[in-house]
Order: sequence, then C-alpha cells, then structure tokens
Amino acid sequence: MSAFGKWEFGPTEIANPFPDNNGSVHIWQGFEDRIIPYTLNRYISHKLPWILYHELPHAGHLFLFKKNECESIIRALLLSPDISE
Repeated sequence: MSAFGKWEFGPTEIANPFPDNNGSVHIWQGFEDRIIPYTLNRYISHKLPWILYHELPHAGHLFLFKKNECESIIRALLLSPDISE
C-alpha cells in the first residue's frame, strides 16, 4: 500500500532531519530487487545529500537475511562517518 498508493508529498521534498548535518540516513538496495526498483532509491539518494546510498550488485529484496550482508550493514552503521566531516 505504501509503495503503490498515492502520497501527499514527494520523497525528494523531505527536509533534512539533521539541520546541523550531524547525521545521515542509510539506504541499502539490492540491484536485483524485483519489488523496489533500484532506480527509485538511486534517484532519491541523489536528490537528498543526507542519504547514504549502498547498492548491492548481486542482491535481491531479502538480502538482509544473508549473514554476510547483515554483518556488512551493521559494520557500515557503526563505522559510518558524519556527513559533515
């Protein structure tokens, strides 16, 4: 419903939730995802500089359930630098 319904706003109109640039939002996207097109999240992340986009070339929609992918995400979140640096 949220993916295919009508929204009252455009995703690229979302204001930066980190006014002092002291944070970021991460999006992980499987290139082979057949539910959410990678082009959508790639486009949104280019429009909103506070989003850090991670594209996984050989992953689908449920990549999070693969042990190596899950560990990579946790590692990236823990070691992620501030976007203001």
